[in-house]
Amino acid sequence: MKDVVALVTGASRGVGRGIALALLAEGATVHVTGRTRSEAEASSGGNSAGSLEGLALEAAPLPGRLVIHQCDHANDAETERVAEEIRAGNRLDILVNNAWPGYENMVENDDFTWPRAFWEQPLWRWDAMMGTALRAAFIMSRAVAPVMISAQRGLIVNISFWAAQFYDGNAIYGMAKAAADKMAADFAHDLRPHRVAAVALYPGLVRTEAVMQNAEYFDLSNSESPQFIGRVISGLWRDAALMSKSGKVLVAAELGQEYDIADINGYRPVPLTAADFAKS
Repeated sequence: MKDVVALVTGASRGVGRGIALALLAEGATVHVTGRTRSEAEASSGGNSAGSLEGLALEAAPLPGRLVIHQCDHANDAETERVAEEIRAGNRLDILVNNAWPGYENMVENDDFTWPRAFWEQPLWRWDAMMGTALRAAFIMSRAVAPVMISAQRGLIVNISFWAAQFYDGNAIYGMAKAAADKMAADFAHDLRPHRVAAVALYPGLVRTEAVMQNAEYFDLSNSESPQFIGRVISGLWRDAALMSKSGKVLVAAELGQEYDIADINGYRPVPLTAADFAKS
């Protein structure tokens, strides 16, 4: 991957950070965006551990090159600024639309509002999932697609989840993930003549900082490291049949089996299926 240039949005923590580290481990040049510059900022803002500076320290021994862009994707101008810097380099092979503020503030004034019925959901949650996460994915994809089209090769990945297809505790969440899937499918339609692929990619249960802080509530026996999905994206990029997968919803663990990719601890996650969610 030493000749590959990628952009991962929302990479100061969680899945995005893991994707960036996995691509860096394979030698890629990885541009990342994130709001949180330092761990002190993360703590003062009440966020989970994770910052751009922390990512830089973890990435230092890896063979790839990390390029950091501090960016709040709630601000269109900041998203466009990063896109302009990418375009100035005239190269982008992989875009991972991962920035996702939708999990923030699940508890408000000691009230766990996440599982409330749609008519009781706070409107800020709609704005976070639709107005920030989805909008940023569209704006960034729109801005960098011409670079991929010019090269006649590229991959856009929307990080999504099974909530797009089955109720998963929150109506807004489900609508947002369904929109991410549809966005990938329609991007793929428009990009196909230019040999650029777009997919929606579902992780399993990922051992993010937030999950591990609440590990007693999860069955981690079939969980994935944040790096696993990055390894899968790397495999997807190398797939000679990539264009046949364009427009589809893909499950990271299924691709891991197809590409014979293990997680960082050697474990091979078992894919969740639609039947798993239909039962619940």
